[in-house]
Amino acid sequence: MRADTIVELIGYLGSVLVLVSFLMASVVKLRVVNSVGSMIFAIYALVIHSYPTALMNGCLVLINIYYLRRLGNKENHYHLLRVSCQESFLSYLLEHYQQDIQKCFPGLEVDLAQVNRAYLVCCDGATAGIFLGRERDGEMEILLDYSTPAYRDCSVGKYLFEQMPLAGVGQLLYAGPSEHHGDYLLKMGFQREAGAYVKNLK
Repeated sequence: MRADTIVELIGYLGSVLVLVSFLMASVVKLRVVNSVGSMIFAIYALVIHSYPTALMNGCLVLINIYYLRRLGNKENHYHLLRVSCQESFLSYLLEHYQQDIQKCFPGLEVDLAQVNRAYLVCCDGATAGIFLGRERDGEMEILLDYSTPAYRDCSVGKYLFEQMPLAGVGQLLYAGPSEHHGDYLLKMGFQREAGAYVKNLK
């Protein structure tokens, strides 16, 4: 492959990454992917001696790094709100995020009639997470543990699981779809046991 073709492909790669970044709901992912794309495009611009383009993309990388550091240092203040399964706002949220929930948990079907514990995790008035479970004798079977797109940095789960012992829960168990959720559960301290994920809180 010719050198000029490789250089051109690098330019296309940078452009595609910058464009793709704007399709991401997560601000953190947007800035990370945008930084990578801008860095690649800046290198491409230097190679073809387009210095204004290189300068602009270099500045974009620095701006993204600045805001990523701010986001990393920002401490979210969450609040746990227990709600009734008959709560209209809960039904609205489940319907509003239905498509995204199916992406995160393919094939998941939640029967609210089976739920006896429902919680919303809120951050500055916004809904950060939805938690539905079935609790019996201190053991909570997780039916849905969903974080909204803007809060997918594991902080919602960390806060939620820290609050569970205060609600009388000693053990968490998840046996639902884990294709996209298993790595997160392991990161949160769950252990695989007999085809399920289990976390002891006491």
